[in-house]
Amino acid sequence: MSTSFTVSARDGRARTGAISTPRGEIRTPAFMPVGTAATVKAMMPESVRATGADILLGNTYHLMLRPTAERIHALGGLHKFMNWDRPILTDSGGFQVMSLADLRKLTERGVTFKSHIDGSKHEITPERSMEIQRLLGSDIVMAFDECTPYPCTEAQALDSMRLSMRWAQRSRDAFGDRSGHMLFGIQQGSVFPDQRQESAEALKRIGFDGYAVGGLAVGEGQEMMFQTLDFAVDMLPDDKPRYLMGVGKPDDILGAVKRGIDMMDCVLPSRSGRTGQAWTRRGQLNIKNARHQDDPRPLDEDCTCPACRNYSRAYLHHVFRAQEMISGMLLTWHNLHYYQDLMQGIRESISAGRFAEFEGEFHAMRAAGDIEAL
Repeated sequence: MSTSFTVSARDGRARTGAISTPRGEIRTPAFMPVGTAATVKAMMPESVRATGADILLGNTYHLMLRPTAERIHALGGLHKFMNWDRPILTDSGGFQVMSLADLRKLTERGVTFKSHIDGSKHEITPERSMEIQRLLGSDIVMAFDECTPYPCTEAQALDSMRLSMRWAQRSRDAFGDRSGHMLFGIQQGSVFPDQRQESAEALKRIGFDGYAVGGLAVGEGQEMMFQTLDFAVDMLPDDKPRYLMGVGKPDDILGAVKRGIDMMDCVLPSRSGRTGQAWTRRGQLNIKNARHQDDPRPLDEDCTCPACRNYSRAYLHHVFRAQEMISGMLLTWHNLHYYQDLMQGIRESISAGRFAEFEGEFHAMRAAGDIEAL
């Protein structure tokens, strides 16, 4: 079976539809929980699915270092290895090399670096990135790119973007023809419109199954990110999925969808859960604050996740304070559930032609803040 992307409704630049893959349908706009090392931390795969997630993200860099792509392949591929039978997207490793690796050296050929785990030396080239992702068996493969840092000069951004475009061609060539799998190209060019345009044109000439906006959510701030999305997204083909990498907070997600983005991923809901932060319709709350210690109410009255159905704020406060493992489990489940609820609300509002009203209600509810303390 091949893959396809359909748009079923539009409201302004926001759109809803589905990516069909042999492993199931991905409803868009989609939020992808991050399963860095073949696990969404503190969650079982069936629990992640229960939150409403259609697709997970795995990290090429982490998995190539441990347990290795070759080992995962020998054990039947990433889906079987981690017990997730739905679609998986793997990133190319470029961003992690930039942010995690020691002593990295960038050349035309690729990147050599020392592992942050044990100092062992490795190389990722576009060809090796495609090989690793093939061994993992991911459904959506990302082209290998250099994630341009921010801030940078126009000249630095241009050199970086053009290198990424040469690597995009090599990724495409190495990927070959793999029915049922998709290869996404990544637009670079920092915050410069002419560079984003040049990058988009290069990617369209090469031809990809989907297109990502890379090089954002790297410290430029929300206002600058939205300004860049205002021009960058429409440069990419309308008939293919558009993926904003590494985003983000709930209001980032809403703003990205408003500008035509179909897919996003972020470690935020799971990472926040482990540090005592809960995302709710009324914004973010910190469960370690003393105001919750005698509160018998749930995190969110309207949420149907296990944390809200079965446990009080007082209990969640207690287990976080006591450093009990269940704390991260419950708060992560709640956060992922909230994120998927948000996506479902977004999709329904676009279908009904009331996305602007949904956006207004979202911001009004958050502005009202958390429920009054007891």
